Amino acid sequence: MHNRILPLSLFPLAASLMILPSSPAQAAPQNSSASSTDANATAALRAFHGQPCFVLSNKEVEVALTRLGGHMAPVTFFRDTAQPVKPYHVSPWQDETPAAMPAPVLVPLRGDFFCLPFGGNNDPLNGEKHPPHGEIVGDAWTLVGQRASGDVTTLSLSFSPTVRKGKVTKDLSLVAGQNVLYSSHTIEGFEGRVPLGHHATLAMPEKEGSVRIATSAFAFGMTCPGLFSDPRQREYQALLPGAKWSDLSKVPSAWKDTPDTDLTRMPARQGFADLVQINNQSWEKSGGPAWTTATYNDAGYLWFSLKDQGVLHSTVFWIENHGRHGHPWNGRNNCLGLEDVTAHFADGLAPSTRDNVLTREGVPTALELTAAKPTLVNYIQGVVRIPEGFENVQTLQFAPGQITFLSTTGKRVTAPVRHEFLKTGKL
Repeated sequence: MHNRILPLSLFPLAASLMILPSSPAQAAPQNSSASSTDANATAALRAFHGQPCFVLSNKEVEVALTRLGGHMAPVTFFRDTAQPVKPYHVSPWQDETPAAMPAPVLVPLRGDFFCLPFGGNNDPLNGEKHPPHGEIVGDAWTLVGQRASGDVTTLSLSFSPTVRKGKVTKDLSLVAGQNVLYSSHTIEGFEGRVPLGHHATLAMPEKEGSVRIATSAFAFGMTCPGLFSDPRQREYQALLPGAKWSDLSKVPSAWKDTPDTDLTRMPARQGFADLVQINNQSWEKSGGPAWTTATYNDAGYLWFSLKDQGVLHSTVFWIENHGRHGHPWNGRNNCLGLEDVTAHFADGLAPSTRDNVLTREGVPTALELTAAKPTLVNYIQGVVRIPEGFENVQTLQFAPGQITFLSTTGKRVTAPVRHEFLKTGKL
């Protein structure tokens, strides 16, 4: 999580919503939208890393979703094999005795979660004052239910914020035979401009450079223009603030006469925490959806995300390598946020809805929401096994119902992915 004010984001019969009783000490506070159905669901949760979770599963994948904030982790891909994959980060304080946190989002902080408004939200706007990444990341969601249709199983939850009135419905779906997670957020009843997006956060090994990062074409990248990691709060950054660049492997360092930084190799720069944003080429220019991959060669898999860049225009990289030493980080957090958003970095509602350094470059940093028409944000994440020597992703090839990942060393891996979902919302 990267708010700068902190001291510091199968078949139907085999698919199931696994919910088991939680202890009273694990009960989450009620969201104002809670109903009798939600109250019943409170007694039917399963604890993962200190948080009561709803669990959706099929033969290939198991997804734990925290009731508090809707954070998605742990997620186990290839769960039916001898080598299951759990790619998402779980913050190191989750299994400790609960302590007061500087922001609600830090209480369950893990994996991927949907943010509205995305960012720190330090400044109020027109009387609105949201917590970091919005109420939806730190308060309790309401269980709507589950459904199965053919080879698709879906878990649905909802949330009704109080700062800006409206409703968000979260649908998570699994497809039999795939190691892929499909999510859709339907935003209803809201009026006005707002930044939003996904906060996918991956676990990082300690071995430097062992994870390779690649993305689809982007117009340009920029380092956070302000002070992201404040030494006065025992936080430190290594990249040059406000630098604009076009190559992920050549990002200016903060120190004079120091070689450029390669952001395609992670983890790196231990002891520092940085934030950058890349601004994706359009669907028409790139010939398909925007994508991001993280290749774990030593573990033999790659993680990927897919989005409609007409909705989520940019990707924010939260690069956290033991660079924060205040509470609750304490110098132990090592993760990589690959966060698909429409936003001005992690600054929140006010900076994202005003003229800013990105809008002056033609990059949208907020979406216009209207009560007359729901806004849908469809998103795909998944994991693919890779052969030895794969190294890094060079490009993706899209065919009906499948994707081929081509590597920089000439290797190819094809996986079933219903990428058409990004435009249609249908599986």
